[in-house]
Amino acid sequence: MRKLLPLIGSHPGGRSAMTCRYRCGDACFHETPNTSGNAYVGDVIAGALSRRNVLRASAVVTVAAATGAALTGPAAPQAAAAGAGAASGTAATATRHARPARGLRFPAVAPNTADAVTVPAGHEQNIVVRWGDPVLRGAPAFDADRQSAKAQAGQFGYNNDYMAVLDLPGERDRQLLVINHEYTDEALMFAGYDAENPTREQAEIGLQAHGLTVLAAQEERRSGRLTALPRHHLNRRITGTTPFEVTGPAAGSDLLKTSADPEGTRILGTLNNCGGGITPWGTVLSGEENFNQYFAHGDQAGDPESAARLKRYGFKGGASERKWERFDRRFDVAKEPNEPNRFGWVVEIDPFDPGSTPRKLTALGRFKHEAAEPRLTPDGRPVLYMGDDEKFDYFYKFVSAKRMKRGSSAAAREHNRTLLDEGTLYVAKFAGDSPAGEIDGSGKLPEDGEFDGRGEWIPLATGTTSHVPGMTAEEVYVFTRMAADKVGATKMDRPEDVEPSPRTGKVYVALTNNSDRGKDGKAPADEANPRNANKHGQILELTEHRGDPAAGRFTWNLFLVCGDPEDPSTYFGGFPKDQVSPISCPDNITFDVHGNLWISTDGNALGSHDGLFGVATTGPRRGQVRQFLTVPTGAETCGPIVQERRVLVAVQHPGEVDGASVEQPASHWPDGPGALVRPSVISVWRTNGDDIGV
Repeated sequence: MRKLLPLIGSHPGGRSAMTCRYRCGDACFHETPNTSGNAYVGDVIAGALSRRNVLRASAVVTVAAATGAALTGPAAPQAAAAGAGAASGTAATATRHARPARGLRFPAVAPNTADAVTVPAGHEQNIVVRWGDPVLRGAPAFDADRQSAKAQAGQFGYNNDYMAVLDLPGERDRQLLVINHEYTDEALMFAGYDAENPTREQAEIGLQAHGLTVLAAQEERRSGRLTALPRHHLNRRITGTTPFEVTGPAAGSDLLKTSADPEGTRILGTLNNCGGGITPWGTVLSGEENFNQYFAHGDQAGDPESAARLKRYGFKGGASERKWERFDRRFDVAKEPNEPNRFGWVVEIDPFDPGSTPRKLTALGRFKHEAAEPRLTPDGRPVLYMGDDEKFDYFYKFVSAKRMKRGSSAAAREHNRTLLDEGTLYVAKFAGDSPAGEIDGSGKLPEDGEFDGRGEWIPLATGTTSHVPGMTAEEVYVFTRMAADKVGATKMDRPEDVEPSPRTGKVYVALTNNSDRGKDGKAPADEANPRNANKHGQILELTEHRGDPAAGRFTWNLFLVCGDPEDPSTYFGGFPKDQVSPISCPDNITFDVHGNLWISTDGNALGSHDGLFGVATTGPRRGQVRQFLTVPTGAETCGPIVQERRVLVAVQHPGEVDGASVEQPASHWPDGPGALVRPSVISVWRTNGDDIGV
């Protein structure tokens, strides 16, 4: 029998301490912000298991025990050029079993630690755009030794994350990409960087490297190659200093007013943009996530109520990591106590109007937004699903009060830009009825089969009306976490990306991990999260009542319980575990045209680099996970886009390994030895030009 893959790293999952430091301000190592008495998801669900699947589940266990095999052979990457000198590789693992689901018929990549983007045999790749590549007219070529804030404002930003891809009407074989830039790692950006004494120029470069990029790209007809088009008229950079309009019911609130903005309606910049979504009317949404880490002196609130609010959102005392407060007073809570309230929103941009003002949407609530994925009700109202990426925090949705207008006329566009300003904000509460005593923290499968249960959506606010006792509507929108605490929402395990299936309408939620499970004073293991010190996470599948996104109740089940297939604590939708790739720490998710769910990972705790995986959600192959690629040393797989002929991935924080620096790089991706490591977007396609996975 194959030996279980080792766990790596002392931080949650397989993430390095360096990533935790720069990405989220070491959130996992500070006191958990949610200290409410609300029930933990497993406490209330109590591992509701569907008895109608007990025979199939038992069969899965029997097959897995009998075979003891998985798609985890040793990697054999082959170094090869991938566009402009990028490192790459190919690896394949044979399978003895029947063909996978349509769309997933590629040689599964084996777990590996190659400093390359390793793709299946028979596939090629290229770099679409790197950090520092020119985007706007007049922007210079990247020069690691001559960086400036002015140059960065016209160049591709740092640490690419979520991506949206839209068609360009009237421009054949071209597409428009909208890409988030989540955070900066100054130790990997600047030679000789002194974290205790950053320069003003370094701080200003960092501000310009955040935000989003709008970038046109040219398709190659005979392959999936995609090439950036610098200086296209739609190209745009949105940064940490770009003006944003505040819209929705909290616009103009006293809670948002500062000395620079006494009206509370104009905010400079967007920070820590993680997941997002594309609206049916063609705008792009982007969620502000770990915004608290950019602010200093969070312990210097003027009164106990303000102190409690800051604590609930994870603000801490002392200087910030990047020391921006030394150069810009808005990042000093002691000087601008309301400035923190101006981040943590979903922002909306119109990528087809480079002169438009992006907006911060207060009706969607303020928390650590990982995603904002929309779908329409039967009568045409948009519904957004949103995760709050923190251990023990909540899952939300917003239902608009207005119907979308079809078409691209000026009147339709003007109407649709108001759709996310009026409606009802909800938070999820889960319930279940199976006994919790069968769970001992080892992940041992209980007597029954699938994990499932039911739940309800609890309203928090509608327009200017609060549904939360003791809180005004403005307070609900600005301090949404505290509103959810009050109504008894269910604590979740880091709800990250959310994606409704375009085929079935079922909603999939990535719950990345929770290393605190089972610790003293923390929630113990339960059937929804059956392992103590859960390093691997799970995927939850939610079905709205009667398929209506506006419904007030839902059912759910755990689609995947991630980890090594030979570990009895894992579960793969009821599929035999000898035919799946090991997967750990699901993060970003998307769908292909065949209805398969694709999952990128963040912090793989199985001894391999992070990767991208496809899995069938329906039919006889439901639950069969297959790995499509891995990313280089220290990197995370972000923003996957799976089209018929290409897969796009944002390779984030390559080389972000403890102790790494510009002078001592841990990775040489994408340009090889002697070049600065640079986060980049890649495109992957089949060598023969056929569709992916068919």
